[in-house]
Amino acid sequence: MPGMAANISIFENIRLPEEKFVQHYLDWRIPSKGISLEDYALEMCTRIKHSNPVLIGVSFGGIMVQEMAKHIQVRKVIIISSVKKKSELPKRMIFAKYTKVHKLLPTGLVNNVELLSKYAFGEMATKRLALYEKYLSVRDKYYLDWSIDNIVNWNQAECDPELVHIHGEKDPVFPISHIKDCILVKNGTHTIIIHRYRWFNEHLPSIILQ
Repeated sequence: MPGMAANISIFENIRLPEEKFVQHYLDWRIPSKGISLEDYALEMCTRIKHSNPVLIGVSFGGIMVQEMAKHIQVRKVIIISSVKKKSELPKRMIFAKYTKVHKLLPTGLVNNVELLSKYAFGEMATKRLALYEKYLSVRDKYYLDWSIDNIVNWNQAECDPELVHIHGEKDPVFPISHIKDCILVKNGTHTIIIHRYRWFNEHLPSIILQ
């Protein structure tokens, strides 16, 4: 499951051994008006093609796969550049929860890829504009408002102790100072799934099979 506003092309360089794994991609659908995170996760579960799957989610997709795993039997949940519980959210998001300041974000400017990349990846797309324009294709304003609101208001206090968390050492969206019990990718940022894909191709098969 890709991160907020991102499509499945963020996984284009992830290569798992075909004799051991079948990769199935989930993409974002525009949420119906007023739908809860739980009900959206239930809808997403209906698109799972295999029994007892390994769910992998990036950023907001990591939150989503944790919510999905509350409703179906899974073999393992792996989150990347994400959070396991509300205590790992950065202070600015906790501040936004109580002040509602996130509702003032200019999400109407969804076709400004530079601004969107700041929301989704924690960095401006000045040097990688064409690349990020390809990755960030989910630009519906309601979807962005809904996603941001569900991230800052996510209320999970405890996580599955078996969950696997992979995180970049220099992630600007979810800073490592708030993250506990993770597999650290040295010098990695919030976009490790894109820019450190070789690390994942080397390590992800063994992580899945552990």
